[in-house]
Amino acid sequence: MLLGVTLLLAGGPWQQVAEAGGIRNYGYMDTKSNRTYVPIRYLSEQLKYSVAWNEQAQEITVSKEQNKIILTIGKKTAIWNDNTIQVDAAPFVRGGVTYVPIRVMIDAMNLPLEWDKSGSTLVFQNGEQPSKLPIISLEREVSSQPITKKQQTFNVGQKQIKATILQIDLLSKDIQLGVAVANNKIGTVDSLKHMATVNNAVAAMNGTYFDAYSNTGIQNPFGYIVQNGTVVNKSPGDKRSVLVFTKDNQVEILSGQDFQIRVKEGQIYGALQAGPRLVTNGEVKVDPATEGFRDPKILTNSGSRSAVGVTRDHKLILVTIPGAKVTELAQVMLQVDAYQAMGLDGGASSGLYYQGSYLTSPGRELSNALLIYQSKS
Repeated sequence: MLLGVTLLLAGGPWQQVAEAGGIRNYGYMDTKSNRTYVPIRYLSEQLKYSVAWNEQAQEITVSKEQNKIILTIGKKTAIWNDNTIQVDAAPFVRGGVTYVPIRVMIDAMNLPLEWDKSGSTLVFQNGEQPSKLPIISLEREVSSQPITKKQQTFNVGQKQIKATILQIDLLSKDIQLGVAVANNKIGTVDSLKHMATVNNAVAAMNGTYFDAYSNTGIQNPFGYIVQNGTVVNKSPGDKRSVLVFTKDNQVEILSGQDFQIRVKEGQIYGALQAGPRLVTNGEVKVDPATEGFRDPKILTNSGSRSAVGVTRDHKLILVTIPGAKVTELAQVMLQVDAYQAMGLDGGASSGLYYQGSYLTSPGRELSNALLIYQSKS
């Protein structure tokens, strides 16, 4: 249930990697008072409301069709269609950004929205396609150092598993996600490091499964791949999990069936289909057979693994481990605070690259990769 929201004056999404430095749109939730806050400019740019700012009076005027509301920074009163009303939270400024409570916008503007628990986002039903806005707690800081690396040992049952971890702040204005295809040609392979280097990426992880043992010299990937908004590899009917992201770093993990519906909507900027699903809404849920896996390497065996997850506060987690079963990998992802998580290709394909060096060195060349770009602001 949505208990309250506030809006923020912020910039639009990154248009290209080279243009990094724009402001990410996201809102805040005050968990103590159950009030949520979102960007005013988001209403203007994404929802097409008319928004005006009176600096001298510290007033924000929002209007659409016959409805108009005027809110004042620091005050819990507002003027709605010439009537003075009480609002549940006062607009405020934080870090040069102005926020206002969404509850009054819902009432005043008849604004249709819902809360997506799985992605910690507000979903605005505006037009043919929904618009999604990430929400974080007031305590959460958007880091000036958006990528951190570490090694950590986890207890899983009677076993200790050492993991190599990269954590990426998806709300940082300096971060952009991407997908690499080896040599920009489906069916070929390249080193993970070279794919990162030629694409000017600061970090990279192995992507989908592929025909690594082909006798023809053509090593085609398995599963859907979306690169820069274009489907470059198709896999109709594939049930395996898919990592998807938008141009402004909104990350989801979808089933193969749901992905094929969503890709037609045209908002997916990048996608890698691999699996299996490991964590769903903060709970370990692993069912490789239902996703179509038959190989014991996935179902029962222990081996090198790669996984990707996303936290409730919109951080991407990349993890490699040298030896574990897929169920043990799921437990590790839960312990690194992944709210949603899935596996990527593993075994000799498992690889993680960061800042010019391998953190986990793959045992072979790869078909494709997940890329992380970081601008220098």
